[in-house]
Amino acid sequence: MFRGVASKLALVLLLLIAATVGATLLIIHDLWFYGILTAAVACLLLGGVFRLYRSNTRKITFMFNAIENNDYAFQFTRYGSSLSDDLFNRSLNRIKELLVKAKNEAIEREKYYELILERIITGIVVVNERGSVMQTNSEALRLLGLSVFTHLSQLDRVEEGLTEKFRALEVGEGTRVTLHHERGEVNLALQASEVTIRGTRLRIIAVNDIDRELDDKELESWIRLTRVLTHEIMNAVTPVMSLSDTLLRLHGNRDDDTYRGLEAIHATSKSLISFVESYRSFTRIPAPEMELLDVRKFLERIVMLVSRQIEEQHIRVDIRVEPEDLILYADGNQITQVILNLLKNAAGAIGTREGGVIALSAFCNDEEHVIVDVANNGEPISEEVSQHIFVQRLPNAIGSFLFLLDFRFTTKEHGSGIGLSVSRQIMRLHRGSLKLQHSTPRETRFRLVFR
Repeated sequence: MFRGVASKLALVLLLLIAATVGATLLIIHDLWFYGILTAAVACLLLGGVFRLYRSNTRKITFMFNAIENNDYAFQFTRYGSSLSDDLFNRSLNRIKELLVKAKNEAIEREKYYELILERIITGIVVVNERGSVMQTNSEALRLLGLSVFTHLSQLDRVEEGLTEKFRALEVGEGTRVTLHHERGEVNLALQASEVTIRGTRLRIIAVNDIDRELDDKELESWIRLTRVLTHEIMNAVTPVMSLSDTLLRLHGNRDDDTYRGLEAIHATSKSLISFVESYRSFTRIPAPEMELLDVRKFLERIVMLVSRQIEEQHIRVDIRVEPEDLILYADGNQITQVILNLLKNAAGAIGTREGGVIALSAFCNDEEHVIVDVANNGEPISEEVSQHIFVQRLPNAIGSFLFLLDFRFTTKEHGSGIGLSVSRQIMRLHRGSLKLQHSTPRETRFRLVFR
């Protein structure tokens, strides 16, 4: 398009040069009439060039001003007073279209990166040299216990001296901090990197929950160990059970000690295989099949599953949901198992004491996370036990044939002890968490957080 405008401008300039040279030569040869006439033509051509320049300059200036003000609604007419105007206007409109396209692509990329930033489990804080927070994600706000984060100075409201720790953080180095807010004690790892954008130096600070990372690694290690041990035990015990079964069928006398011994071996082998299978299930939890759940109806259905037990123990169950139409996006079957396990544990803690109460409450916090609390007024969990309540212990005697009987952590006299560990893993698969909020003689409360 610009080619046509350039061609016309070149033609006009050539005619102007020719007219100027012609007028000069005519005047030199005393042909004044023709010289003046030619000069007049040259002036007309010069005026045309000036008008074309002024018109196009105004259009370009208008376009740049509009773009600077983020206004892309302008449109130059396609049909000007001349062919050159038409070509020039079409060219400017094309430039505008390209700029709009580039802007929309940049907006889409920004939304894409923001979505990724919000989905990662690492907190990100971007600050400039003045300490102003240019960007952050919801995970950083959650870990720092802030609802709004605009300047590093706000960190002193969370923990005294925290602002200085963020400012003193060197690029490429890391540090650890401990915070105390409504979520309790939180141990965080901080690491900084640096980038320069449009001449502005920015620091990107990554914030990670150390406790969560340690729990994840511990859980991963335990799962790997469980897989190895169960595999080896199954390989060792299965032939024993099969051989004992064969010997029982071949042995005719059911009254002698040999037969009774073989029966004991077979029964123990079968029981041990069944026990190992329960641990195998811990390592094979499927991915959640998410669905929308009406929280109140969902909790009422779960309570119905333990209604016989709580009626026998004369336990009152209170359900409180705010708002009443609260919706949860989760795997209904898996979360049922989690809450059901907590309810059974609560009933077990209450036991035979009078006035037993289990409180189920659900609400949405300021971060738009769905919270489900399961509380009871039964026997509290000791501080020593609460530190390991979600983690299985390693066996005390690996050389023992029945060491798996101790490969658990449970506060009950009987039980596998894997309920809370499985529950916590299910919550992690939902990108949520399961924690013991507190346990006192008045109340023991477990909290499920769905992000």
